[in-house]
Order: sequence, then C-alpha cells, then structure tokens
Amino acid sequence: MPSKKLKEFLDQNNIKYVTIKHSVAYTAQEIAASAHIKGKELAKTVLVKINGKMAMCVLPASYKVDFDQLKKTVGNDNIRLANEMEFKDKFPECEVGAMPPFGNLYNLEVYVAQSLIGDEEIAFNAGTHTELIQMAYKDFENLVKPKIVKFSFPTKL
Repeated sequence: MPSKKLKEFLDQNNIKYVTIKHSVAYTAQEIAASAHIKGKELAKTVLVKINGKMAMCVLPASYKVDFDQLKKTVGNDNIRLANEMEFKDKFPECEVGAMPPFGNLYNLEVYVAQSLIGDEEIAFNAGTHTELIQMAYKDFENLVKPKIVKFSFPTKL
C-alpha cells in the first residue's frame, strides 16, 4: 500500500491516481522495466544537500543529475548528493530509497527537471520498492509547487 501520508494527501485533494504494483526493484531503471513504464515517464527522487539543507531533485529515471548545472541554476556552489544515513529517518513510513517526490509533505524544497514537465502523466515510488503511483503531472505540480529548473541529462543506455 502507498505511504499512508501520501495516499491521504492525494485523497484529500481529490487527485485521480493509479497504484501500480511491480516486482521488487531498487534502481529507477529496474523499476521502469518491472512496471513496463518508459524511463522518461518514471520520476525518480534524488536527495541532495544545498548549504547543508536537504532538498529533493525530481527527474526522469533515464536521466542523471548534472551537479554543475544544478549549482549554476540554483546559484549555490555548496550542493552535493545526500547519503543514505542523512535521509533514512526523514521518511519514517517509507522504505529507504522509495520516498515519493512530495517534499512538501516532509518540509523539503523540491526541484523538478525541465525534462519532466512535458509529460502528461508521471509515475513515482509510492513509499515501497514494489509500488508506484501514476498521476497527471499537472496535478503533481499543483500540489507540490516545485521549482522547475534545468539540471539533468539523459543517460546513455
């Protein structure tokens, strides 16, 4: 079942969504393959530290964070990837690494890659390594109010 906090939030806001079950998968590309979703339509959440403060970067599964571009876009050179020990307790009802991209539910700033905003629908981890939620991108944007910036590039498969 999706994280209770996320499900309640979506239901309270009358958001239409679908829960997709898949076999256990940990990397974004494995999840996309397991759930039969294109890597560009699966949004992955990468946690970063900006000036020591945790933030979420949300980008297509088939993309990588360009830290130089992110630093330039955000206007801050003090940005690095957060390590698991720094965030494992921030999402108590989620499996480590399966947190949904709803930073607003966890008091985290959210940056969304420009490469994701063209998608009509997005799917993302629902708090477990066996479930996704799929919903309209516009609904996600309206609920989360992320900063839309350019900070990612496609990986070569």
